[in-house]
Order: sequence, then structure tokens, then C-alpha cells
Amino acid sequence: MKVVETKIPGLMIIEPRMFGDARGFFMETWNEASFAEAGFNMTWVQDNHSRSQRGVLRGLHFQNPGAQGKLVRVTRGAVFDVAVDLRKSSAHFGQWVGVELTAQNNRMFWVPEGFAHGFLTLADDTDFLYKCTTPYAPQSEYTLAWDDPAVGIDWPACDVDPIISDKDTKGLSLSDVPVFA
Repeated sequence: MKVVETKIPGLMIIEPRMFGDARGFFMETWNEASFAEAGFNMTWVQDNHSRSQRGVLRGLHFQNPGAQGKLVRVTRGAVFDVAVDLRKSSAHFGQWVGVELTAQNNRMFWVPEGFAHGFLTLADDTDFLYKCTTPYAPQSEYTLAWDDPAVGIDWPACDVDPIISDKDTKGLSLSDVPVFA
């Protein structure tokens, strides 16, 4: 696999090796030894799968306490996936990285603990899968406003207005969320 660093240390794009022929393809999406060799040492406790229509915006979610590391990927469709650094001690605090994940590019995105995470679906019937290092704890979950001008995420244009849950419309500004040390 190829590991691509982003502008924020810790956020990584992972490009698995693909083996294809006339029958289709094969790829490893998780191999503990290979990931450890690349510097990723984590234990998974939960796998999640969501399906969304074009224009659905989910996030930006995080847990504090009980921060989750997430390894995310798309198996059908496409998303613009975003992580925002909420580590107050980081030189990149409040900055974001966005990555297009599609069923065609097979990229994965590693979002470590200390980041808010969300995505905008770019295609109908998009399947989004993610592995988590910590169980979901609704009592510790917060939402950073997807459109907070202090963060300034440059979401791609979509042919529909973003479809956002009631919970996500109540997202907090960067100055009001409980940040990490």
C-alpha cells in the first residue's frame, strides 16, 4: 500500500494495492502487519456502514471524551471527506483537509483521534464504510458546524442543496466545541 501524507500531520491517505483482471479485482483493506509496518498501530472495536443519496452532508462529528480514530472508505459512489484538527496544541488547530473518496479510486482516509470528521456525498446510493478505534458514545458526541466560517471548508459544488440532519444543523462553532489538548 501507498501512504500519502496530507498538510496536517497524522491525517493520511492510504492507497491499497489493487490486483485486477478480466474477472474483477482484489485488494486488502486491512492487514494488521502491513499497517503496523507503515506506522499504524490501532485496534478496531467497531465497523460502520452508511448509505446516502447525493447531497447528504454528515458531520462534522467527534467524541470528547472517548475520541475515535477512523479508517474510512467508499465502496459505491463518491464523497468529499473532511477532517478538522481540534487539537489545541497542534500548529494546525482549526485547519481542515478534504479528500475525494470514490469506489473507483479505492482510497482510504485515516482520521486519528482529535479530529472532527464529516463528508458530503457526490453520488446517489453512496456506501461509506469506516472502522473505529473506540465505540460510539452518544453522550460524548459533538458536532462542529459544517459551515463555520472560522474553519472555512471549501465544500465542492453539488447539484442539490446539502441535505443535513436536524442534529447537524445545530453544530457548534470552533470557538464553542470542547477541543482536545
